[in-house]
Amino acid sequence: TATYLGYSTLLNGTIAILFKMKKGMGMLGKNLEEGSIPLWSYLLFSPFHIPTYAYTYVHTLVGKMKVQDGSSKKKKKAPVPVASMVQPGLWVGGCFAHRLNKQWAGIIDLTVEFPERCRDSTLKYLCVPTWDGVPCSPEQLEHAANFAVEAKENWMKLKEQGAVEGEPNILIHCAHGRGRSTTVMCAAMVKMGMYANFEEALEKGIKPGRPVCKLNAMMRKNLTEWQNIYVEGKKGL
Repeated sequence: TATYLGYSTLLNGTIAILFKMKKGMGMLGKNLEEGSIPLWSYLLFSPFHIPTYAYTYVHTLVGKMKVQDGSSKKKKKAPVPVASMVQPGLWVGGCFAHRLNKQWAGIIDLTVEFPERCRDSTLKYLCVPTWDGVPCSPEQLEHAANFAVEAKENWMKLKEQGAVEGEPNILIHCAHGRGRSTTVMCAAMVKMGMYANFEEALEKGIKPGRPVCKLNAMMRKNLTEWQNIYVEGKKGL
């Protein structure tokens, strides 16, 4: 109806403004402890939820990336995995990573628009809700990076006690596993001492394992600020 279309236009216009302002991440009512989204949110904000879910589902289904074709120097197109292990035990992915059916040492969920489907299969969970394309602040990056380190250490302690088996797996995901999750993984890799800076983490640690990963201007800006404050300035120590 005309009323619904009018409401849909108003709602999505409002969200677009909030996106530009980097505000209103709690608007959809996502529970930061459980990762769930309440029924009232789906009812009240259906003009946003429905197309967002549909687009992400289709994009996940048909998304392609260029990968090396065996021993050949040529590259071929292959489906983008719901999540990719970019380094041993470190995964970057999207909101459908639950399809992997893995047990996680820790999950960092960066979506404001999707419920966390891996909540029952992770020992530790951190939700830092951000709009699609909007990166974490330098403070949030530091918190998330420390969480990844602590989740890994927690798993290893439990392994020594015989409570878990195998190596720890950390999942950092957004909706598509391209930008928001890449931003946080860059910080996590630097915090773990794997790379000296976020550029190196991106080019050497992430993109070879998931070529679709990229950073927009805002993401690079926030990572640069984070690096200046918490790595070079050692504020996080």
